[in-house]
Amino acid sequence: MSAAPVTKVVIVGGGTAGWMTAAATARIMGEGPGFSITLVESETIGTVGVGEATIPQIIGFNRLLGIDEMQFMRETRATYKLGIEFVDWLRPGHSYVHPFGSYGLDMLGIEFQHFWLRGRTLGDEADIDAYSIAAMAGKAGKFDWPRPDTNSPMSKLAYAFQFDAARYAAFLRRMAEGEGVSRIEGRVVEVHQDGESGFVTGIELDSGKVVEGELFIDCSGFRSLLLGQALEVPFNDWSHWLPCDGAVAVPCTLGGKNEPLTRSTARPAGWQWRIPLQHRLGNGHVFSSAYMEREDATDMLLANLDGQPLTEPNQLFFKTGHRARVWEKNVIALGLSAGFLEPLESTSIHLVQSGIARLMSLFPDSSFSPVEIARFNEETEREYADIRDFLVLHYSATERDDSEFWRYCRNLEVPDGLKEKLEMFASSGRIFRENNELFTEASWLSVMLGQGITPERYHPAARLLDDQETLKRLTHIREVIHQTVDQLPTQYQFLQNKGGAIPTDARLSA
Repeated sequence: MSAAPVTKVVIVGGGTAGWMTAAATARIMGEGPGFSITLVESETIGTVGVGEATIPQIIGFNRLLGIDEMQFMRETRATYKLGIEFVDWLRPGHSYVHPFGSYGLDMLGIEFQHFWLRGRTLGDEADIDAYSIAAMAGKAGKFDWPRPDTNSPMSKLAYAFQFDAARYAAFLRRMAEGEGVSRIEGRVVEVHQDGESGFVTGIELDSGKVVEGELFIDCSGFRSLLLGQALEVPFNDWSHWLPCDGAVAVPCTLGGKNEPLTRSTARPAGWQWRIPLQHRLGNGHVFSSAYMEREDATDMLLANLDGQPLTEPNQLFFKTGHRARVWEKNVIALGLSAGFLEPLESTSIHLVQSGIARLMSLFPDSSFSPVEIARFNEETEREYADIRDFLVLHYSATERDDSEFWRYCRNLEVPDGLKEKLEMFASSGRIFRENNELFTEASWLSVMLGQGITPERYHPAARLLDDQETLKRLTHIREVIHQTVDQLPTQYQFLQNKGGAIPTDARLSA
């Protein structure tokens, strides 16, 4: 006999995570009879709201919701993102781009990097960035949509967005409320649980109102009110691998070059982000409090802005890791209440998105079957671990030894999965994507090369082309990419032409 369906969903917390969850759940599940979604948030409790950069998977999420891209660009004051530029990570004065999309052309059934590696032995010193349409367009400040024509380098391009997180949450709120989501203002003061099962039955607000539900989504941020506090699910601490535990964030006026790239600049005890939007720059300094004082981190951030600060710096502290189980009983945590991985590769919003997709796939009935819950938790833990390994790569593979922080990072004992990937690539230039992990072979290639890991060998099939043919093909690929980039509009021209640009007066204000 089948169990009764879940019809009352309560989301605790708004912000990006809460309203992404509300909008998606309403779009996918909201047509059912008697189905209701209630979101509880308090205007007196601020949101972290620093996650402004995304990765290409956000395109699919927006399309699922039926969002018009140009309306989205205007209302969230968004810009495009073709990758992340890493400055000073390998050593001071060095930079590289982790681009979206792929490199060059695969030939003879093997990956392009093997031909690039062979070209290096033949005297071709062109950087790997020269073979990425996303990297070259990003550095040139150009943008256009990808094209399906496989003969064009534009078929190799992928993109994401940089936007105002608070405006995105407000945009999604309007959509969600239009789909029937109810919002209740209030601060949670008590969590009611069933005396026998421990299941959450309701949340009591500071007004005395009790909001009852069957499935509770915890989007309460670092506080993790339901999963962490009420259900006491422990936290798996990964600080020994990722020692940064603090951040200072501040927006500033537009200044400098504003390419469709997020920039990450290494600092003595962490790194600084720079995210250009249409109306301002988002900036932040992620640092380790074991190696730098908060005041010094703030001063360093303010001294390295390209414009004038628009607010007082926002201070936050965190612990890297995740809850041992992000689905416990009838509570699922999404966003910061589930865990935190620093925003080095812009994965925070993606983790919310993938959690929502997992929830929709495994949406429970009133039995809350342990089988589905276990699957949800296993997939989530694996995703967090995969992203963790990719982040650790940036820190551990470096030539920097100019501070105590970087000396610590250079001597990290990296996780086993990362160690295996590094050994394989260093030996033969081969990269394997495990379990459909988030980051592609091209992503791993860009960062491993960018962080100074040079393979000893390349695939034997790369020798099947003679020397001159190899060099000729490499040169041709670079020239086609260069010519294509030259013909692209600038990002601002593209936004103006397509209707996504905000008015000039809005560009001059936050």
